[in-house]
Amino acid sequence: MQISNWLSAQLLNAALRNTAFTPPVTVYLALYTSDPTAADTGQEVSGGGYARQAITFNAPALENGRQTVKSAADVQFPVATANWGLVTHVGLRTAATGGNLLWSAPLPSQRTIESGDNPKFLAGSTLVRFNQ
Repeated sequence: MQISNWLSAQLLNAALRNTAFTPPVTVYLALYTSDPTAADTGQEVSGGGYARQAITFNAPALENGRQTVKSAADVQFPVATANWGLVTHVGLRTAATGGNLLWSAPLPSQRTIESGDNPKFLAGSTLVRFNQ
């Protein structure tokens, strides 16, 4: 996943400038029809029953030389009541609405979400890694 400009600044300030950083109480998985970019400029899905969903992560573990966290449980989105379009990216956000982008990534398999679809991300399928 690509770290956002906002989170990069927060972590650098916290680690190197002794500036307090308050992590989000809940992290939300968001769906996008375009790349959110590090600047948080992408087009998030809206309407048709769409809502960001809370996501939890397991503790970090070293995988192939990189600290990695993976989603701890399945994340089920509501049934689409209208077409959501071609979902190309996901983002991790700090709030159910608004808030800040933490990380984003392209989906390995883009999918058009149509009315009646019920998108689901399986446990372990959403992950964040830091290079060492």
